[in-house]
Amino acid sequence: MYDEEVYEKYRKAGEILKEVKNEAIPMIKKEESILKVAEFVEKKIIEMGGGIAFPCNIARNEEAAHSTPQRNDKRVFEDDMVKLDIGVHVDGYIADSAITIDLSGNSELVRASEEALKAAIEIIEAGINTSEIGDVIETTIKSEGFRPIYNLTGHGLMRYIPHAPPPIPNRKVPQGVELLEGVVIAIEPFATDGVGKVVDGEKVEIFQTVSNSMARLPMVRKLQKELKKYETLPYAKRWLPPEKLEFALSNLQKLGIVRGYPVLKEVSGGLVSQAEHSLIVLDGGCEVIT
Repeated sequence: MYDEEVYEKYRKAGEILKEVKNEAIPMIKKEESILKVAEFVEKKIIEMGGGIAFPCNIARNEEAAHSTPQRNDKRVFEDDMVKLDIGVHVDGYIADSAITIDLSGNSELVRASEEALKAAIEIIEAGINTSEIGDVIETTIKSEGFRPIYNLTGHGLMRYIPHAPPPIPNRKVPQGVELLEGVVIAIEPFATDGVGKVVDGEKVEIFQTVSNSMARLPMVRKLQKELKKYETLPYAKRWLPPEKLEFALSNLQKLGIVRGYPVLKEVSGGLVSQAEHSLIVLDGGCEVIT
C-alpha cells in the first residue's frame, strides 16, 4: 500500500511513542499533577524528533477519551483509573497507543481491555473482516465479566489523519470491511463495568480545523493563522494564545471551520479501561509498531 520509506516513518513514530510512554507511566501516581504528565509527554515527543499527533489524552474513571488538561490545570491524580493515550507522527505518519494505569484497585477491568487487545492482534492478517475483530474483542471482554464500549471503535491511521477509515468495532457487527495488506490501523478495546456506551460530556479542551474557509473578524483570522501549523491534526486549547481565545474559538465553531471534541464519558458513570496498539496489516499476520 505504501513504499518502505513511509513504513519506516510509521515505525519511527512508534519507537518514539514507546519510549515516551514508558517514561510517563511511572509519573502517574497519586498526588502527581495531571498537567505535568501531559506536558512531559508532549515535550518529550518533540525532543525525540517526533510531532504531536494529538494532545496527550489523560482520561480518568468514567471518562473514556478526549480528555486533556486545561491551561494551568491544578488537578492531581487520586484513586483513579487512568487512561494514557499518546499520538506521535513523523512527517504526518501516525502511531497511536494507550494504556490504563490503575490507581483505583480495579485491576480486573484493566485486564479485560488488555486481553481483548491481545486476542484481536493474534487474529489480524490481510483479508480478515473487521466484524471478526469486533467479535473477538466483545467475546474476550465479556468473558472477563465486563462490557465493551459499543459506540467507540479502533480506526485507520493515514497521513495527518489520526482517525481514518476503516473503523475497527469493539463488538460483533453484522457487516464489516476486509482489511487489506499494508493498511495501518489502531486497535483500541474499551472495557467498562457500566452499560457500555459513551456520551458527550460538557468539557471541551481539544479542537480540530475542518475547513480552509477564513473568518471575517481580524481577531479570529489571527487565531486561524496560528492554527495552520497543526494541519488537520487536533490541538489543545492550552496550546493557543489566551487573548480573546474563547470568543475566537466559538466564532470558528459557529462558522464550521473548527470542531470541538467533548470529553466522552460512560453514560452510567461506570469505570472505563482502555488498551491500544498501532499495527501494519501483513499477509499472514501483522507488525505491531507501538
